[in-house]
Amino acid sequence: MKFKLIYPRWAKLARQTEFHLPPHGPVVFAASLPEDVEVTFVDENLQDIDFDESVDIVGISMMLTIQVKRGWQIADHYRKKGVCVIFGGIAATLHAEETAQHADAVFLGEAEGKMEQVIEDFRNNRLQKFYNALEAPPAIETVGPARRDILNKSLYNYRGIQMVDLVHASRGCRFNCYPCAVAYLGGRRFRPRPVDRAIEEIAGIDNNRLFLVDNSLAQDTQWEKDLFAEMISLKKNWCSHPIEDDPAVLDLAAQAGAWFVYQAVFDTSDYIRERIRRYHDHGIAVEGTILLGLDRHTEDFIKRLVDFLLEIELDLAEFTVLTPFPHTRAWDRLHKENRIFSYDWDDYTADKVVYHPKQMSAERLQELLSYAWDTFYADKPQQVRMFELFQKVMRKEKADGTFQPRDRNLINQAFGRPVKR
Repeated sequence: MKFKLIYPRWAKLARQTEFHLPPHGPVVFAASLPEDVEVTFVDENLQDIDFDESVDIVGISMMLTIQVKRGWQIADHYRKKGVCVIFGGIAATLHAEETAQHADAVFLGEAEGKMEQVIEDFRNNRLQKFYNALEAPPAIETVGPARRDILNKSLYNYRGIQMVDLVHASRGCRFNCYPCAVAYLGGRRFRPRPVDRAIEEIAGIDNNRLFLVDNSLAQDTQWEKDLFAEMISLKKNWCSHPIEDDPAVLDLAAQAGAWFVYQAVFDTSDYIRERIRRYHDHGIAVEGTILLGLDRHTEDFIKRLVDFLLEIELDLAEFTVLTPFPHTRAWDRLHKENRIFSYDWDDYTADKVVYHPKQMSAERLQELLSYAWDTFYADKPQQVRMFELFQKVMRKEKADGTFQPRDRNLINQAFGRPVKR
């Protein structure tokens, strides 16, 4: 059986330096398919789709809301040709009812241990419209290594420098943050993988630089310590979402190769100041994830926040505006209050205002988003700051003997395309 897995293209943040990482959802999904299914993968951000290729099933994996309309277009094209289309992924789950109008089947939730039944149903012409695994996620012990062999690794390469590979050591999240859909998607219970299983996968990835894509590692102190302790001997360098603000945990993380973290900065408190300082004291850089447009945010607050980010010497900052994705607390509130004025999913890029803020106009919030980017990067451009982070990891790799020089055969290519001169 030929299964063609497609990852629809999506628009990047307008002010962010362009880069492409190998997507995680498709390689995790591919690992759940029965062994007799031949799977090929197309990342439309970097490749064209050959709509004339002979396939039995098309799977469309969507992570982001801004992928859904393109995913529907792809599905409609294949279904007109009589090809069966199955959707899965985060965005397919968040937009399940709409997506079902363009699908033969929609898979909701985590796929491990469930795809055998889906494939059997397809073979017996009894495919269901929905397969809902949200209420019964797989036992975390059964989650194995992702199928990174389906990726064309040369595409995720900038001038001979391989991009980080993505891996997860846990699922679920005990937090229920206002703008986040993880409580709906993965449940409120933190589900850490057994440390030995996570280490086995991390050790088997042919890349010295990784991104641990867990929602937050800071949820189980002992598990976190055990994971980092076992990672030390692997000599990998990695970035992640927040690490627990505990000196013992941070020390182990640094020894294990923590390169930088994505840390939400939500106010100008001494708590945030000290949190960033402790990361830096342990040699861990910080990219702040800065969400603008919460109900308490005034114009003066946003300007003071940007000044604060420069004062605490954040290494990088990524600014976005509050975006009310379905199945989040933000969506529930803003939709109920009739404050959302755009339901065009192509606008849900996280850098377009789609609702009426409480303290200012939508237009002014959009202007302040530009102000934040311009002000933070005024003295040191984003590309320079990113290069400094890259220099840091190179120095560490050279010191511990793990540095791998760039691939000279790809030096004139950026993400599979010739470098523009």
